[in-house]
Amino acid sequence: MKKSSFKLPLTRLLTVMLFGLLALGACKSKKKVVEAAPEPVPVEEPAPAPKPEPAKPSAEEVAVGKLEDYFNAVANATNLQSANNTIREALGMFSNQNTPVLIVIHEEAGVKDYDEPTTIEKYLHYLKDTQKNLNFISDIRMDGSGRVAELELRRR
Repeated sequence: MKKSSFKLPLTRLLTVMLFGLLALGACKSKKKVVEAAPEPVPVEEPAPAPKPEPAKPSAEEVAVGKLEDYFNAVANATNLQSANNTIREALGMFSNQNTPVLIVIHEEAGVKDYDEPTTIEKYLHYLKDTQKNLNFISDIRMDGSGRVAELELRRR
């Protein structure tokens, strides 16, 4: 007579474990299939917002840039003729040749102390004579026609 192989405890245990592994393996693969089954729902993306245009510089900012260039050109001019030509061009940006130029020498708690007031014409000739531009524009006021009406400078 033949002995049944299921009667041995070790064989029985191995057989049960084999079926258990197969069952678990089958469940995992079904789970993967079930997880992969849902189709992704197409999501409509909102239209991209238009890129903001670069901020255009104000008239004051443009004037400050041009005036700084003129001041440096007058101070660094190689001869009197080129300095005088640059002065003539720069004066065209002002409401008149007597436009006040105020140079701040000290400021404390919002109170400003100014050097002796001068005019733009005198200041440009001062730059030509000293050949040094030691100040920068800290405030500018424009008139209604887009010309400079007052200029405030500070030491660098």
